[in-house]
Amino acid sequence: MRCIVFPERMLKPWMIPGDLAPGDRKCLERDWSDVELSRVESADDPGFDIAFGALWAEFGAKGEIEQAAVLSRRLRWHGQLQENGYGLRYRLMLVTSGGKFVAVRDHTAIVPKDEDAAYVHLSHNLVSPEWRRTGIAGWLRALPVQTARHGLAALNKPESSPITLIAEMEYPDPTVEATAIRLGAYEKAGYLKVDPDRISYLQPDFGSPDQIDFAGGPRPLPLTLMVRRVGRESERQITGREVKSIVTALYKMYEGTFRARDMAEVWKTLDSYPGDDEIIDLVSPTRGIS
Repeated sequence: MRCIVFPERMLKPWMIPGDLAPGDRKCLERDWSDVELSRVESADDPGFDIAFGALWAEFGAKGEIEQAAVLSRRLRWHGQLQENGYGLRYRLMLVTSGGKFVAVRDHTAIVPKDEDAAYVHLSHNLVSPEWRRTGIAGWLRALPVQTARHGLAALNKPESSPITLIAEMEYPDPTVEATAIRLGAYEKAGYLKVDPDRISYLQPDFGSPDQIDFAGGPRPLPLTLMVRRVGRESERQITGREVKSIVTALYKMYEGTFRARDMAEVWKTLDSYPGDDEIIDLVSPTRGIS
């Protein structure tokens, strides 16, 4: 096997090759000395308007992003244990080159008090058109692994604790090209989909309280779950217990900024999930696209 050595100047300190998903290794072939990564620390940070503005322009009209006030509150999550028994660490990361927007990613590491594990909710990963197919999206898929490690350390969890990255994705629709592209990217990277024939996952309503009340109540969105179990990417099955732990972690995160009554319906869906010891297939993300 030929060993490829990459000069240090090609990678930034935050680019950890070992954290890349199996299908994202091509990211190592580019010189990344022209990009900069910064963390948006609050809604008053100059980068907040740039990062949130880009996300809202892409996802706002589709109802696929939370309100600015919600993300502002999450920016105060730095891994501390919440009243619900979960440590939460939210990160909004902005990538620029020469002062110009390249990409934005936000995610939350979720660490249960009573479990040695970290779950990371991958909220959004948006790359400007001119930077697509450069590999930057792969690095932004890997970045949450570091956040997970920091979240584990904040609660004094073992470094060897398992890490699971989770993305909520639309059901395949051959008529929507953007969905097919996103699903294809996750499949190429090595993510797998929890069989939606076995798990009917609902994402909470992202509307503001006033919008939800005006509509007569919350309208959760049916989505599928994409997972990367770091170090276990080749395993094609998952237990009902693990799926419940994943979804519980997501809902615990959401309840940190959503009203309890708006979460009630999605919590009830856990009652219909397979039993703890039942085996569920992990399938290709693009299954269902003809």
